[in-house]
Amino acid sequence: MKAGTLAAQGAIAGRSAPVTFDRAGFLARWAPTLVLAALLLGFGAANPDFLSLANLARITIAATPALIVALGVTFIIIMGSIDLSMEGTVASTAVIFAIVFNKLGGELLGWGWLAVPIALTAGAVIGLVNGLVHVKLKIPSFMASLAVGFVGVGVSVLLTGGDIVRVNDEVFRALLLERVFDFPLMVYAAVLVVLMAWFIQEKTTLGRNFYAVGGGEDLAHASGLNVQKVRVLGFMLAGVFFAIGAILAVARAGMAEALTGSNYMFVSITSVVVGGTSLMGGNGGVWKTVVGVLIVNVINNGMVVIGLPRYLQDGVLGVLVIVAVVLSTNRRGLTLVK
Repeated sequence: MKAGTLAAQGAIAGRSAPVTFDRAGFLARWAPTLVLAALLLGFGAANPDFLSLANLARITIAATPALIVALGVTFIIIMGSIDLSMEGTVASTAVIFAIVFNKLGGELLGWGWLAVPIALTAGAVIGLVNGLVHVKLKIPSFMASLAVGFVGVGVSVLLTGGDIVRVNDEVFRALLLERVFDFPLMVYAAVLVVLMAWFIQEKTTLGRNFYAVGGGEDLAHASGLNVQKVRVLGFMLAGVFFAIGAILAVARAGMAEALTGSNYMFVSITSVVVGGTSLMGGNGGVWKTVVGVLIVNVINNGMVVIGLPRYLQDGVLGVLVIVAVVLSTNRRGLTLVK
């Protein structure tokens, strides 16, 4: 009898505390993925060629360098900062890679492979300078990184004299020209880089520290975390990802120049925000950025396929950025980016 009474009371208690549906949380988490699915279905219905394997390959080729750059930006935004140096970093590291590659024989299977670690080191050094200017001189990250980006573009012009540096090695160019299941090798290389970024985010102390700093710098400092060191390391890591993106951009174009980094600022920041990573820091991550990059490139490709003008593409992307910020930002406690 007592057991039956307790069971009845438990049932009543269960009915008195119904499970509520967190619509805002659901939208913040899944809206980008739902938008991507809707875009694929919508463009596919408008033009069946959009979902062809050849066109999907074109989308991934266009998205690959931008994705790698956006991954670097993701770590910075998770910390609650902004990095606007990507155009200069991509341009300068692409030029450094191409020049060194050709100076070492112009063959990836020869000494040319040394150009890869040299370019990555250059990206890390630029990121180091970026981070030190930000934290030591106490300059807001967006202003410090924008200045460093201008310097990077200037360095690329200085190194090239305004000319194009071509890379013609067949082995290196195979990243674009050699295909497996109709997708070029650079797409599979990008998948490996995404997995590496996810590992850093989820499985390393540095990745967890990014979230701690973005979630509350004062609290992170009070808990004994060296916030300045984490920020500098974050900018260095972003610089390395920018350099990887630069190398893939050279593989795609077969050349490097001062304009190699053009438009990466808009595409990368837009992709990260549209993917659902909050500009306020403390949340978001790699997989959200992957979705965001795909959304941006699907829109760009889809509107071309169905014959819509360029200005409509920019308008749609602008609306998506506004919606994404609304969904991912708590505006009650809004503060300026650090």
